[in-house]
Amino acid sequence: MEDQTGRRNTPANAAGTPGARTRVTTELAHRPRAQDVFAVEWARLSDIRFRVTAHWPADHAFFGAVDDRHQDPMIVGETLRQTSMALAHAEFGAPTDTHFVMRDLEISADPARLLLADAAEPVTVDVVCSEVRRRGRGLNGMRTTMEFHRAGRLVARGTGSMGCTSPAAYRRLRERHLASRSARTPLPAPVPPELTGRHRAEDVVLAPADRPGTWLLRVHTGHPVLFPRPNDHVPGMVLFEAARQAATAASGRRPFLPSDLSVSFSRYAELDRPCFIDTEVLDKDDDGVTVRVSGRQDDEPVFAATLTCAPTAPVRSLP
Repeated sequence: MEDQTGRRNTPANAAGTPGARTRVTTELAHRPRAQDVFAVEWARLSDIRFRVTAHWPADHAFFGAVDDRHQDPMIVGETLRQTSMALAHAEFGAPTDTHFVMRDLEISADPARLLLADAAEPVTVDVVCSEVRRRGRGLNGMRTTMEFHRAGRLVARGTGSMGCTSPAAYRRLRERHLASRSARTPLPAPVPPELTGRHRAEDVVLAPADRPGTWLLRVHTGHPVLFPRPNDHVPGMVLFEAARQAATAASGRRPFLPSDLSVSFSRYAELDRPCFIDTEVLDKDDDGVTVRVSGRQDDEPVFAATLTCAPTAPVRSLP
C-alpha cells in the first residue's frame, strides 16, 4: 500500500541522525559539473522535514545575473529540482539509476530580494516532503515544498511533484525513442538574445516560427547546463526556461523578473520533431504583466505555464 504521509518511510541512508549533515554530490543532484550544483548539504529534522544549505553564485554562466542588480529567479526552480532528487535518493530510497519525471512546479519569489549583492550569503531551504508514494522499499514519487531564506529574509517559496521510474520500466515506456536516440531535428538559428532576456545566443532556446506570439523550441543538446547528460527527450527545466524566454519576448518586459511561475507537464517533448511554444499576454500594465505559455508537439499539449512579472510583489503563500 502506498504511504501518503511519509511518516513510515525509512531513509535510505539510515544515518538518519537528526542534525547530522550530508553533502549533496554531483551524482545526487544529477549535475556532472560541480559548478552547476547549488544545493550544498542538508540535515534531516524528521522523517519528512529537512534543512538544506544552498549557494546561488552571482557569476554562474547560465543561472547568473539578469541585469546589474538581480539574480535569475529561475535558480530557485533549479535548486528545488536538485534538492528534491538528492533527498529522493539519499533519504527515500530511490536508486541512483532512477529516472525522474517532473509533473509540476510552482514558485513564488521576491525579485527585490534576489540581489547580486547578497550572492555570497548562504541560502537556507526548509523542505517538507509529502504525498510520498512507495513501490516496495523504493520510491514511486513525492511532492516537495520549500521555503528559501537568504540574509535573514524570505526570498521565495516553491513546490513541485515528481514521479520515479526504474530503468526497466523506463525502457519499456520509451523503447521506441531510446532506439532512435540519435535522431534530432536540425538546430535552428536562435532569435536575438535580447528578445528573450539572455546575453548569449547559445543560451537561447527559441527560434523564429511562422506567426506572431509563437516560437519554435530550439533544442541544443550540446549545451552543458540545459543538457548536462545524454537524454532521449527534452528535460523539463528546458521547457521551463523556454516558457520564461517566451514570456519575456511576448511581453516586451526586460528584464522579465518573474514573481510567480507555475508549470505542469502533460507528456514528453521529443527530440526528433518540432515543438512549438505559444504565448498569450493575459494582463499588462505599469505594475506587471502575466503571460500564459504552452508547448505543443504533433498538435498535442506538452506543457502549460503561467508567469507573472511583478517586481514589487511580496512572496505569496503556496498550498
